[in-house]
Amino acid sequence: MSGHDHNHQHNHAGSRRSLRFSFFLVAGFMLVEAAGGWLTNSLALLSDAGHMLTDAAALGLSLLAMRFGSMPPSRTKTFGYRRFEILAALMNGLALWAIVGVILHEAYFRMQAVPQVKAQGMIVVAALGLVVNLISLFLLHGHREENLNIRGAFLHVVADSLGSVGALAGGLVILYTGWLLVDPLVSIGICLLILWSSWGLIREAVHVLLLGVPPHIKYQEVQEAILDHDGICCIYDLHIWSIASGQDSISAHVVVPDGFKGKNDLLNDIVTTLKTRFAIEHTTLQIEESHKLRDERGDMVCRVGGATPACSFPDDHAPHE
Repeated sequence: MSGHDHNHQHNHAGSRRSLRFSFFLVAGFMLVEAAGGWLTNSLALLSDAGHMLTDAAALGLSLLAMRFGSMPPSRTKTFGYRRFEILAALMNGLALWAIVGVILHEAYFRMQAVPQVKAQGMIVVAALGLVVNLISLFLLHGHREENLNIRGAFLHVVADSLGSVGALAGGLVILYTGWLLVDPLVSIGICLLILWSSWGLIREAVHVLLLGVPPHIKYQEVQEAILDHDGICCIYDLHIWSIASGQDSISAHVVVPDGFKGKNDLLNDIVTTLKTRFAIEHTTLQIEESHKLRDERGDMVCRVGGATPACSFPDDHAPHE
């Protein structure tokens, strides 16, 4: 086993332990906060408890995604189940938006008729909730960049921590000023923070599901890196996408001169370049000596290389950009 594989498995086990502990911590306190919100009549606490419910669901979904993601490929799932983590991240983001809708609906009615709120109980519960969230943040902080799924769970806890801060501040304002309207206003502020923190997550998950080019890879740079190899006339049908976080893939048709003898060496050189320069591990290249396949598939545009003298093709298969 390589050192990279060993480190990957070690990180995977560590992130799973952190997620599991955070899940039980958040799920347990969610019940406490919901009861506290009900007894103190605080919408800020109830909204934060609702957010904690989605936190627990997000953490549980992340654990499930990690379990599915470790399953090997099969005849019907040739890439395995790694993309389940992207689906989990998307569902986490959409769950955040759903809870925002519920909170805003209740906040609107509370602003029309502001109810009494027990500030002291609200402060105690909010403070305990903040401690719980900070512990979860500490556990997940070191793993948040491992994949999109864990980052989604981390963002849930970040947003909930801000919600606890808002509920704590709201309780202090009510205690010292008696201004009850601050409770639904804090809830609206929590909603805005949730929307802000979840937008990037949803956008990135959708980008991956739409087979978009990974943000850290420049399409033009990859294209030029392939064309810089001697012996290439042109390339076409170039696609770059992510199967899951940290698992980027590329496929392309590479056209070489008729009778070209160095196909294997060329293929190895391109694969090595893509791996060292762009960290692309999964490469599928088809090397061809004419544009016949391109023309049979339709009018696909070629990108002509400059490292090789003009290639000779029959007139009806000449490369074009």
